[in-house]
Amino acid sequence: MTTTSPDGVTVILGAQWGDEGKGKLSDILAAEADVCARCAGGNNAGHTIVVNDAETGKKMKYAFHTLPSGLVNPKCIAFIGSGLVINPPAMFEELDAIQAQGLDCTGRLFISDRAHLVLGFHQIVDGLKEIELGGSSIGTTKRGIGPAYSGKASRSGLRVHHLYDPSFPEKFRKLVEGRFKRYGHFEYDTEGEIKKYQALAERLKPLIVDGPVFLHKQIQQNKRILVEGANALMLDIDYGTYPYVTSSATSIGGVCTGLGIPPQIIKTVIGVVKAYTTRVGGGPFPTEQLNDIGVHFQEVGAEYGTTTGRRRRCGWLDLVVMKYSTLINGYTSLNLTKLDILDQLKEIKVATKYLLDGKELEGFPADLNVLEKVEVVYETLPGWESDITGCRKFEELPENCKKYVKFIEDFLGVKIQWIGVGPARDSTIRVF
Repeated sequence: MTTTSPDGVTVILGAQWGDEGKGKLSDILAAEADVCARCAGGNNAGHTIVVNDAETGKKMKYAFHTLPSGLVNPKCIAFIGSGLVINPPAMFEELDAIQAQGLDCTGRLFISDRAHLVLGFHQIVDGLKEIELGGSSIGTTKRGIGPAYSGKASRSGLRVHHLYDPSFPEKFRKLVEGRFKRYGHFEYDTEGEIKKYQALAERLKPLIVDGPVFLHKQIQQNKRILVEGANALMLDIDYGTYPYVTSSATSIGGVCTGLGIPPQIIKTVIGVVKAYTTRVGGGPFPTEQLNDIGVHFQEVGAEYGTTTGRRRRCGWLDLVVMKYSTLINGYTSLNLTKLDILDQLKEIKVATKYLLDGKELEGFPADLNVLEKVEVVYETLPGWESDITGCRKFEELPENCKKYVKFIEDFLGVKIQWIGVGPARDSTIRVF
């Protein structure tokens, strides 16, 4: 039995704190993929895809949260892997919205029976936990992702296949009672929720598959498989800025565990990196700019969350973060996005070192108390002060812009394969 496909599996991963623009590259590569899969996270993630409608030529904007954005390609199958936590009401709301926009997903969406469920009380508990943390709030999206993964880790969660277990109502009630004991009796219609999920179970049934068997059949049939990562390395539960992280494995390791595939079939790992840095919610951010530069990135870059609408924190590109990210994920190439947002800047700074007590740190520190004390060393590069949104070839970019790209490549030792110069699908330069 073969476990290889002609080109192997291609993986797209966020290289910073998320919101790098992974969705657009996923959309481009999904045009040549047979299967687009998600391996971790839930509807706390968000991608916005802008495409031209084939019939009308009108620009269409689709917002994806749980669903793989490869659904934009009408010939592509979407697969939600075992490593995800799924909120069925939210997922169907998302599915209905994109279908109402004319995107037919019939027969193209499959869900692993091993994926865990996000239930209504998880979302309530998410908010209660944030209140409990007070000043140390992590800044979650309050979508119930953390509590669902907590249930999974404590072996008390409910998975998709449990919806069809006769004891589902009993298990559900037991979980709610446990939350009441922990947080007090909050307002919640347990019986109403049970009925809602049982009704949704009927709609879910045709979509459910044995996850590992399904995906390995696609591999054995030499299907081209694209894995769309959610969140990013710096939000990884193990390697991110813990505890200001998400609750899943967002690294290359999470691809194997979330889909049930061996590492040797992954041939291409593309890291998506924004030309500057953003993050949402609490936590350390060494290159954050609480000044006109930060406002420029927010306003010109339209830095507002797809899922939450929250204004993102912004700062200069941090190559210390990127070096750490590259070390862990082993990127075979990079996608540099939103380079056009730097068009108007006279000079551009890039973080190249962290110093602690005058000494350079070898890596990215685990201890956030240490991170708060670091001195960031910047390299200042000249801006290009011209509009690059019309460029479609690397050679068309201004000289200083090319130097900025080359500086990043040389520092990281990884080639930049894709460059984003605008929000539309065609506003992308393929370098090689």
